[in-house]
Amino acid sequence: MTVPDRRPPPAYTAPPESNINATSELYRSISKTASDASRRVLETSFTIRPCSGQAWVVPAGHICRLTTPKGPQVGDLNIWNANNPRERLWAARTRQIHASHVSVGDRLWSNLPYLRPLITITGDSLNGGQLHEVLDAEGKRKAGFGTTKWGGRVHDLLGTRCDPYVNLLMGGESFDFHCHSNLTRAVKPFGLTELDVHDVLNVFQVTGLDEEGKYFMETSPAKPNEYFEFFAEVDVLCALSACPGGDLSNWGWEEKADAMGATTRPLGVEVYQLADSNALAGWTQPESPKYTGMHGLRMPERQDDGYTGL
Repeated sequence: MTVPDRRPPPAYTAPPESNINATSELYRSISKTASDASRRVLETSFTIRPCSGQAWVVPAGHICRLTTPKGPQVGDLNIWNANNPRERLWAARTRQIHASHVSVGDRLWSNLPYLRPLITITGDSLNGGQLHEVLDAEGKRKAGFGTTKWGGRVHDLLGTRCDPYVNLLMGGESFDFHCHSNLTRAVKPFGLTELDVHDVLNVFQVTGLDEEGKYFMETSPAKPNEYFEFFAEVDVLCALSACPGGDLSNWGWEEKADAMGATTRPLGVEVYQLADSNALAGWTQPESPKYTGMHGLRMPERQDDGYTGL
């Protein structure tokens, strides 16, 4: 029997009636508030200086926008449940459920045993803008950034944060302002440590795998005031590092440190509340799957040995 020569289908394909992709009218409505200042209220905003990081809380039902106020700059983003930091972004499962690079309509999922969307991406200027601009009536994605001639895509879940340990491993010198270190300092006021920092979403970053399956990075295509925004499904603690690699046009280790540093720029953060109190009618915070199987583990059966206690 001849096996058909065809591309294998995606390993994780959700049924149409699932809530895996956020393409409903509710999310389209939330997304549209980005272009109408009267429909959302700015609660807080700040700038993250180059080669530094900051953490902040986005309450459930709020919108957070990340921006490039001065032009291309890569950001490394961590996300936790603000009320239970053991629940946090699971980059590997998110890229299996959606793709290696994410955009509007995709959601960032949490680790086991929680496995629920922490946030939903509702706006992305590099991929066309808001949900109603990027997705057609059937929820299918229209053309956005697409792929570079090398196969690179934007908003990366393939790689992870740069860190001082791998810098030394690659022959560099000790350096305290890699993304891992920036995130570690950022979450300290919230009672978290280096052990809580996890694999990231690299926003505004273009990456891919070459013909040998090796990870590569390209220059960020972000112009001044590009944005990437998301809706908080639960109270989330976010931490963002303005990567010391800057826009990655001069990425390298020690031999390119000065040139790489010259490409660093700030990142902006804005948190909004929806102005209409009825805008979220029908929305509820997502729940975890109702698995109660205990993974096949059971308590050993008690044997009656006649002992009755004291």
